[in-house]
Amino acid sequence: MRLLSLLSSVSQTVENITTVNEFLLLELTCVQELQPVIFMIFLILYIVNLLGNGAILAIVLSEPRLHSPMYFFLGNLSCLDICYSSVTMPKLMANFLSSHRAISFVGCITQLHFFHFLGCTEALLLTIMGFDRFMAICNPLHYPVIMNLQLCVLLAAVAWITSFFYALMHSVMTAHLNFCHSQKLNYFFCDVKPLLELACGDIRLNQWLISMVTCSLAMAACFFTLLSYFYIIGFLLLKNRSCSMLQKAMSTCASHFMVVCLFFGTVALNYIPPTSATSVIQEKFVGIIHTTVTPVLNPLIYTLRNKEVMLALSRFFQRKLWREWQVHSER
Repeated sequence: MRLLSLLSSVSQTVENITTVNEFLLLELTCVQELQPVIFMIFLILYIVNLLGNGAILAIVLSEPRLHSPMYFFLGNLSCLDICYSSVTMPKLMANFLSSHRAISFVGCITQLHFFHFLGCTEALLLTIMGFDRFMAICNPLHYPVIMNLQLCVLLAAVAWITSFFYALMHSVMTAHLNFCHSQKLNYFFCDVKPLLELACGDIRLNQWLISMVTCSLAMAACFFTLLSYFYIIGFLLLKNRSCSMLQKAMSTCASHFMVVCLFFGTVALNYIPPTSATSVIQEKFVGIIHTTVTPVLNPLIYTLRNKEVMLALSRFFQRKLWREWQVHSER
């Protein structure tokens, strides 16, 4: 009898573990009248993101005066922000136009992989940019020698490659889970934490990877980034007596610091375990800010607070207008 009951419980468990072909994503609002409005807001944010970061990437590549380490990393950051928002935004907007908000299993794991891949790359890149500003301000004589093109390319490559394998760890471990509870994902895109809520079986290793590897990596990147800027502030206040250099350095670092606080602040709020239902709602709201608003604000923060970028943008568009005028005049 015990054997029969054991076999029946095992067979029932096996029946519950079905092969999941797709997941149903969470809708942001149940009010049908608000969906076109929210769709237009996200569409405008996405277009501004593409145009803003695309313009920065174009001027960094085309303007010889911006061929320096700081703008090399800024170009990487702009490219990252375009890709980062493109991982979630198109699917999010498509769900507003369709009643069937499904994503395939392969598409879900792919979205998860690139979300963590690009997010980790941005965290490491912000740390590298902090180190670059530290070298430029605190060691200006050795800066051109140390931060040469080879080192810049190496640092960027390490950030991209390390992040790829970090994301591969999460995507492979999540893809090997069995999902038996439901196909309805309690989130608006595929991430590790919402998928673990649907998984059955032992998920302790996956939870350990989030709490230890992900959080440790994010905290280490944030710590070293803030350390660079705090050291810069201390150096400028205690050792530097030039008011003009102090003002220029603080203006440059202020824009970097704002981006760092915005990025790591939303990451921290997104991965702190929720303590109540209200915290879960806040987590979803922070997730929207992190994936949609942050990539848009990055180019605005850098361009509005950076005179060199503003001048390069004006020269870039003047050349474009001049060429168009010449083409029309020849016709």
